[in-house]
Amino acid sequence: MGNRLKDNLNSHYFEAANQMTSKKAKRRIVAYVESYDDIYFWRTVLSRFENDKLYFEVMLPSHQKLERGKKSVLMNFIEGRIGEDMIACVDADYDYLMQGTTPQSQKVIGSPYVFHTYAYAIENLQSYAPSLHDVCVAVTLNDHRIFDFNDYLAQYSEAIFPLFIWSVWAYRSGNHNKFSLSDFARVIDPGGFNVFDPQPSIDHLRQKVNRKVRQLQADFPNNKETYLKLKADIKELGVTPQTTYLYIQGHSLFDNVIVPILNKVCNRLRLERQEEINRTARHHTQRKNEMSCYEHSLQDIRQMLKKNSGYMQSEQFRRTQADIEHFLTKERTSPGT
Repeated sequence: MGNRLKDNLNSHYFEAANQMTSKKAKRRIVAYVESYDDIYFWRTVLSRFENDKLYFEVMLPSHQKLERGKKSVLMNFIEGRIGEDMIACVDADYDYLMQGTTPQSQKVIGSPYVFHTYAYAIENLQSYAPSLHDVCVAVTLNDHRIFDFNDYLAQYSEAIFPLFIWSVWAYRSGNHNKFSLSDFARVIDPGGFNVFDPQPSIDHLRQKVNRKVRQLQADFPNNKETYLKLKADIKELGVTPQTTYLYIQGHSLFDNVIVPILNKVCNRLRLERQEEINRTARHHTQRKNEMSCYEHSLQDIRQMLKKNSGYMQSEQFRRTQADIEHFLTKERTSPGT
């Protein structure tokens, strides 16, 4: 009986529980998320709204079954569980860009109790360009700026933007079987590049993108007007040619772009620090001790990216927080509250 009760928790349950507690007790709003990795991110979104009357508890949607992912979270929407005391917090994926053209997109952008990242996924925000130098410093303890992440990711974004519009079009129009996210990810993989001369990598990427765009134009010759209208619509949603990287598949961005760049930059910064220790140590014992101390202080790149909260300065993060603020303000001003 207890298990069945837990499986059927809904917003009304938490609302009733809140009403049964002491008048001095804080109101609890449960925030369901897609995976363990999402818990910390949504905690950074929601913390600023907590006070002596209200707190959020971020959790996975099921304690009984190992169900994860967006569908599991949105199932609460389908079954009418979410509401003022139970909200759903999900990655935007392409659902934000679909603007209600699919049933799942309608749930994500249409419900007052579903909140999303605006960027494709949390990995995209953890890859927020202005924060990546700080990640390198955390990993290597070397603050030398040897790579311009802002410039590289702006150029990368501009290079892939024309094909990105085709990708969104393919999913809006039901042609994703002819140009899938996997197809898109393969084309926009920049491959190897030189930290001190990244331009050839960008030039090669532009060539790959242009070839694919020409192929799609040949396959869909009557699509020009639709393409241009969609391009304008996408820009209206806040996507710019310089920020496209925030809206592509998150794990592809992480694995094919960000982590390879950080590996190269951090390796170089580590080498710089090691050379400095070798150069300045007065004797072998000091060199050995200093090197051992430094190497024990180094951090793992992926772990540092997962802990990176520099995205809190991003426009996308602020928009998510604005949605939460609107939700709470609307509740306070609604009749009977």
